[in-house]
Amino acid sequence: MHATTRRPFSFHGASLRLSLLALLVLAAQLHSRPALAFDFNDVARRARALAQKPYKKPEDKLPAALQNLSPQKFRDIRMKPDNVLWRAAKNAFEVELLHPGDVFTTPVRINEVSAKGAHEIPFDPALFDYAESGVDPRALDKSRLGFSGLRIRYSNGKSMDDLLQFQGASYMRGRQRGQPYGALARGLAIDTALNSGEKFPQFVEFWIERPSNTDRELGLYALLDSPDMTGAYRFVVRPGSEAVVDVKVQLFPRKTPEKIGIAPLTSMYFYGENQQRPTDDYRPEVHTSDGLAIHGGDGEWIWRPLSNPKRLLVTAFAQNSPGGFGLVQRDRQFPNYEDLTMRYDNKPNVWVEPHGKWGEGRIELVQIPSPNEWNDNVVAYWVPDNLPKGKEAPVWEYRLSWYRDGRRPPNAWVTQTRWGQAYRTKSDGTVGLVIDFEGPALKPYDTANPLEGAASCDANGKILSSRTTYNDATGGWRLELQVQRNDAAKPVEMRAFLRKDNTTLSETWSYILPPVN
Repeated sequence: MHATTRRPFSFHGASLRLSLLALLVLAAQLHSRPALAFDFNDVARRARALAQKPYKKPEDKLPAALQNLSPQKFRDIRMKPDNVLWRAAKNAFEVELLHPGDVFTTPVRINEVSAKGAHEIPFDPALFDYAESGVDPRALDKSRLGFSGLRIRYSNGKSMDDLLQFQGASYMRGRQRGQPYGALARGLAIDTALNSGEKFPQFVEFWIERPSNTDRELGLYALLDSPDMTGAYRFVVRPGSEAVVDVKVQLFPRKTPEKIGIAPLTSMYFYGENQQRPTDDYRPEVHTSDGLAIHGGDGEWIWRPLSNPKRLLVTAFAQNSPGGFGLVQRDRQFPNYEDLTMRYDNKPNVWVEPHGKWGEGRIELVQIPSPNEWNDNVVAYWVPDNLPKGKEAPVWEYRLSWYRDGRRPPNAWVTQTRWGQAYRTKSDGTVGLVIDFEGPALKPYDTANPLEGAASCDANGKILSSRTTYNDATGGWRLELQVQRNDAAKPVEMRAFLRKDNTTLSETWSYILPPVN
């Protein structure tokens, strides 16, 4: 093996002129966008200092004029158009600041960042229009109130579309253009689904970078506070075919919690194809997401259909640096929902794509019993094996995407999971499950050249029968299972996929049969 000899680097003639030209172009670019006098390190210093002090619960008691507002009356309080940030500048972005009220009682400080520094935008009732709400702004003491959050809009060339909203605890709601809001993200989850009770950290302050006329992305920062941890956040919002937010977070422990959830996602599942309707409802299905999708660190794709269990259900998927995970609405057929108001058929998916190696941990799925569709009863997040302790201040980076379709395996995927018996006059206590797969990897196969379904379950169940059938209506394949439980008071974990000989052709269907009671 021979060593490589490098020549000394030098400028000569045309190379020197080109280099000088490149420097001039770079200088012009830097001059066109002034450096901002605030960055992530400023927020991190505040978060670190805050973690070294005892937690102080924010004063969140609203005046009587705001306590008894109906949700509709609260929504009628809107920022006056002329006060919306940057509307007069006609930038690609504008920001509406949100009024406190309803369940949004914690005051949030909001600052604008420019080349001159960070300047707080003080809360003032004069910024808002109260006419439709019936609230008298003269009864509000602006010195005791703060904003409840902010809403980011982006220009589509003709009007401004809602893109991303921060409001309540550390919640974020995003959407792709033309979609309603649906699944949410959060800054952090602490002690979710533990007997000690979940804690909800809160974004208590934001800093928003003022964009130039040519900016097509928006940067902002947030300070998170809670009894257990503080956090510094950097968000870069990028509109486009998807609503994309790049996130950087550094956490500072006050004390070590039992469990933290990184990049938590939240959604709603009331009932669907794998569950009977609990009420007299004309709608066939009611859910914002119908499954948890995982792209494993080993390349495996996993699909876990959601359910509305009769009691709390917590399951986990061990992973080493996963490629991504998300709460997904795969069923896009309007006749399967028939809801013109909520448009569940058009709800956005939300996906987490880790940046860098997250190491050993698990993706945890929490499903909470809900008597109606107004509760977000599904949560998914990443739990690292090693919790930050003492003065440790780990950093995580990831991308959040709200989108309509995509993020599925290239070979074949699950399109629906149905529960129930067919062609039977009486029940024998077993459970019937029907799983449909579609995808390009299945196209070469038909009745004359069949596939095989591989299914298994844990020790609490037994698969009595398994049949794989070509679906000539869709060009896909159907797997029908008959399952017997051993102990009806315990769940049954199941897995299935399609294969030909020893070659796997589909993602893994991972299902949990919940307890009967």
